[in-house]
Amino acid sequence: MTQLHIGAHVDQTDPIGEAAARQAPLVQFFLGNPQSFKGPVVAYEGGAEALRADAEAAGVALYVHAPYLINVATTNNRQRIPSRKLLQQHMDAAAEIGAKGLIVHGGHVRDEDDPAKGFDNWRKAVEATDIKVPLLIENTAGGTNAMTRYLDRIKGVWDAIASAEGADMVGFCLDTCHAHAGGNALETIVDDVRAITGRIDLVHANDSRDAFDSGADRHTNFGAGKIDPELLAQVVRDAGAPVVCETPGPAEAHLADFAWLRERIG
Repeated sequence: MTQLHIGAHVDQTDPIGEAAARQAPLVQFFLGNPQSFKGPVVAYEGGAEALRADAEAAGVALYVHAPYLINVATTNNRQRIPSRKLLQQHMDAAAEIGAKGLIVHGGHVRDEDDPAKGFDNWRKAVEATDIKVPLLIENTAGGTNAMTRYLDRIKGVWDAIASAEGADMVGFCLDTCHAHAGGNALETIVDDVRAITGRIDLVHANDSRDAFDSGADRHTNFGAGKIDPELLAQVVRDAGAPVVCETPGPAEAHLADFAWLRERIG
């Protein structure tokens, strides 16, 4: 990797100011409440057009994280149908601000469901969505019937969506904390994912407060968690993709995390 493009997840009110405070060429944020089915809100003064123009002028790449509640895989119609609608709304909003990608969790099916139903629901969701910016599916840490915790499930999703119109606009976001807590070997995770998806578009670089295969999605700052520092750096190095730190704290904490990572990557 010649240059490490590294940023952080920040508050959505002023992403450009947050990027400047971190000397970061990219930032990620929510558009609205991540725990709500209400539509996206652009909190930036001047709205979507101003945010797009100011980001371009500042040379800052924007990434949008979709709400956590979105679960397009589920067999529960009362959750799946609103999830698809919300996904499209956030896709539209992400395109309006000129985002480089929209990140969404893989979701899950109920314990008694056949995972194949979830895979097919992902295919239907891709086909039903007007994908205007890259849709980046993220691996998750927990859940016994999750769509993207284990490699075989990620393969199930990818095999299902391969035939869908718009599949070329679907990419992958690799989260280091989720991979570790989800029980996936970080030593081989980059090669394992690439063998399935052919691509890694973004890395969520996070240390994990909890042990390997704990199923717990709890991020912490680099060096303060349970992931071997060299392994964490290796994943980022091998992935060769832009990096978003979703670690706790203000700009100073993120700057420390950036320095920690750069020092180990070389």
